[in-house]
Amino acid sequence: MKNDAGSLPPRSRFSPLDEAFGRFIRRIDGRDAPELALAAAWLSRSRAEGHICLDLGARPEDGFPVAGEGLPARPEAERWNALLETSPAVGRPGDRLPLILDGTRLYLFRYWAYEQAVVRTLDTLAVDAAGVADEARLRAAFDCIFPPNGGAERIDWQKVAAFAAARHRFCVVSGGPGTGKTSTVARILALLVAQDPDRPPAVALAAPTGKAAARLQESIREAKATLALPPALGAAIPETASTLHRLLQSRPETPYFRYHADRPLPADVVIVDEASMLDLALFAKLIGALRTRARLILLGDKDQLASVEAGAVLGDICDTGRAHGYSPAFADACLRVTGERIPADDVSAPGRLNDRIVSLRKSYRFGETSGIGALSRAVNAGDASRAGALIRDAGTGDVAWRELPPPEALPRLLAAWIGTHDIAPPTAGDPAELLERFGRARMLCALREGPYGVRHMNLLAERVLRETGRIGGGSLWYAGRPVMVTKNDYGLGLFNGDIGIALADPEHRGDLRVFFPAGGGRVRSFPPLRLPEHESVYAMTVHKSQGSEFDDVLFLMPDRDVPVLTRQLVYTAVTRARRTLWIAGREELFAAALSRHLKRASGLRDALWGSGTTCA
Repeated sequence: MKNDAGSLPPRSRFSPLDEAFGRFIRRIDGRDAPELALAAAWLSRSRAEGHICLDLGARPEDGFPVAGEGLPARPEAERWNALLETSPAVGRPGDRLPLILDGTRLYLFRYWAYEQAVVRTLDTLAVDAAGVADEARLRAAFDCIFPPNGGAERIDWQKVAAFAAARHRFCVVSGGPGTGKTSTVARILALLVAQDPDRPPAVALAAPTGKAAARLQESIREAKATLALPPALGAAIPETASTLHRLLQSRPETPYFRYHADRPLPADVVIVDEASMLDLALFAKLIGALRTRARLILLGDKDQLASVEAGAVLGDICDTGRAHGYSPAFADACLRVTGERIPADDVSAPGRLNDRIVSLRKSYRFGETSGIGALSRAVNAGDASRAGALIRDAGTGDVAWRELPPPEALPRLLAAWIGTHDIAPPTAGDPAELLERFGRARMLCALREGPYGVRHMNLLAERVLRETGRIGGGSLWYAGRPVMVTKNDYGLGLFNGDIGIALADPEHRGDLRVFFPAGGGRVRSFPPLRLPEHESVYAMTVHKSQGSEFDDVLFLMPDRDVPVLTRQLVYTAVTRARRTLWIAGREELFAAALSRHLKRASGLRDALWGSGTTCA
């Protein structure tokens, strides 16, 4: 059940799939125990909402589903546990039964197996050092590839991240917008090539979506052009990125891939950008396809929204909300090789993953006076008071608050924003330039349906643009129509999230064709009727905007409190904007969203870090 942000199962009832699964488990059990059907239905519902398991011991504030209209109350824990522990449909870890009860966590067998596979592989990667034996050569490479710090900041965390990636087979480079994650990766690749220039590693660059892969590709190219690397090093750094599905070579209409444990990827280094979008199932298949000695480097913002599908892989791996320092051995080696002294406050007892996760802390995009930068920090900290003051303060010039109008007044708000922002591309011109221009402004919605959802806002945008003469005609297809693909088509090479623009094509008798970016300033085009499922894209959900950045953003909040309205969603929306941000909403809902920190039930975090209290 694949869902976007605004189309999750309604909280007022179980879906037909939930109910059918509950009946299925009850039939297997054979007893007159409706509590078993209820547990299975709750589990099915929880997985559809992004949870890996149903934690029977959790409180509602920790993620346990809350009973509501049409949803039964939670049974007594003792009765529930006793039935599950004696059911022939429920197994213990290691069993192969439809449900697995692991402590207080109830899993679908498939997701329990995915989680265990991830834990085993990360444990192996964490204890297996990459074996950089020649510190002198690595130190010389750092001197060549990284410019002198010059005392501009206390410590260059990009150098620490590069050292961690060179030292270990597994590394996470996390950071907010503009902290230089992709430029750091370009330097990491240069470091790895410099260790053995005659035999550079085979590198695979990938991301969860085609849009994110294209951005990674362009970012690597830009970084190579600005880093002034020696020609041999620059030439050895790859520039081509793909989606993870294309990298693993998915088999159409099946959950299987061409590359797996028995046929591993032909890559020595695998780099995945926008790792916050990784779901558990896809991540398990990726790491299961790694070569025995391959390196894995994840890039992403651990504080962004988690994947649309089940799991919060990056957040669990990084143990988001708790601080972890680096081991003394790592800090000493980092000083020897890079000259960077990790502050004493960031040095602690060693752990399996401590030295393999580095957060970049300096934003090169938002200066000290940036309202967007200050707002993103306040939102991420859950500081509703500070965030509220920032959205009411027009002094920064880059953040504007608009009280959410009633649905009938939305066209006026939209016309005001469209009047000052370049939301619609011209109807003629160079397709590559028009695609780049269209990427400068976007409306983001929390929901998909309803008067403040994506579908309605796209219709309103077309109405306002027609009334102002920016687009013509009244048909579905018109020159300048921007569309987003919503379903993968491997035959055409178009993937969910790809964005194109319809334009008259002189090479095809002036017929309308839809142009998509092909990398390196190139484009490719298709007749509209050949496209897979698609929709207009003046507006998109915040979930769909992950992996994208825009100069100007209008973030439209709903008129009521809904479960998807969380701190992570607001943070993700705010950090899509580079230059200006309009927020249309209600202050009480804005504050409520910042107080709601999305928690997805899983056992991955505890397995990697041990149990403990996670800070909000």
